[in-house]
Amino acid sequence: MEQLGLAAGTIVAGVFGCVAWFWGANLLLDTLWPPRGPDAGRNILRANMIRPWLFVGPAVLFLALYLVYPVLNSAMRSVMDAGSREFVGLENYRWLLGDAKFRESILNNLLWLLVVPALSTFFGLLAAQLTDRIGWGNLAKSLIFMPMAISFVGAGVIWKFIYDYRGEGQDQIGLLNALWTALGQAPQTWLALPLWNNFFLMAVLIWIQTGFAMVILSAALRGIPEETVEAAILDGANPWQLFFRIKVPQIRGTIAVVWTTITIVVLKVFDIVFVMTNGQWGTQVLANLMYDWMFRGAPDYGRGSAIAIVIMALVTPIMIWNIRNARKEMA
Repeated sequence: MEQLGLAAGTIVAGVFGCVAWFWGANLLLDTLWPPRGPDAGRNILRANMIRPWLFVGPAVLFLALYLVYPVLNSAMRSVMDAGSREFVGLENYRWLLGDAKFRESILNNLLWLLVVPALSTFFGLLAAQLTDRIGWGNLAKSLIFMPMAISFVGAGVIWKFIYDYRGEGQDQIGLLNALWTALGQAPQTWLALPLWNNFFLMAVLIWIQTGFAMVILSAALRGIPEETVEAAILDGANPWQLFFRIKVPQIRGTIAVVWTTITIVVLKVFDIVFVMTNGQWGTQVLANLMYDWMFRGAPDYGRGSAIAIVIMALVTPIMIWNIRNARKEMA
């Protein structure tokens, strides 16, 4: 109850704080440059020049405090020793190249990049197309989108129960093992199976991100001009041709934006791995490795920061490309 109260208080304070800032900023400008009297025109012009900066100012301040400063601080720590006391140059980056866990993390992240964005986008596109063709499509969309409302930690806990393992002869409370043993097979420690355990973890993120992809792609599909669809039908196109040759090419840009957005999420994936395996049994990823070096045992801020800079270096080009592509779509 204490946590719920704190969360509710934070929401209320944030909403009323924004309203108070909006009202107070306007009142201050109207007091300094009143929109009346002989200089009303000049005062309004001055106030309108300042007004946007008053509203954008808090966002810029928080971005600088919570985004720009941490990046600069991490870059500085990445060339320092474990305690950030002595300058060691590129030593931490040289260590990364020779570390087996870092190589494992890179390979696992690459595997996630190949599987999760592709399947999430595919299932999202499929769901968007099918739910628009059935009477209870809105209900179906709500059910598919629902996992987006669950935190990654919550989703990890839910799926950890699905993959739960109990020894032979015991009742299997994990859904997957219950089904597996019902088929006459021995229960499996799914999250400890080499290689396959990575795919079991990916299933959680695909389950979450499919709803996001569906919503964006559904809007894009509805934006396709009816004239092109009707012309294709008159030319004798069957449903498969209509979908893959007429509709999909027209929303290619939106598909690319969805794909790259999910790619950015994948590069930063942490919560699911941390909750379900903590990087054990060959499932380590970059963000979890960074957390291990930064906060576990005797922390090594130099190595942890070096991994953070690598993650940022991988995410930034994709993010820039995504923003540019999104702007082209809006143009």
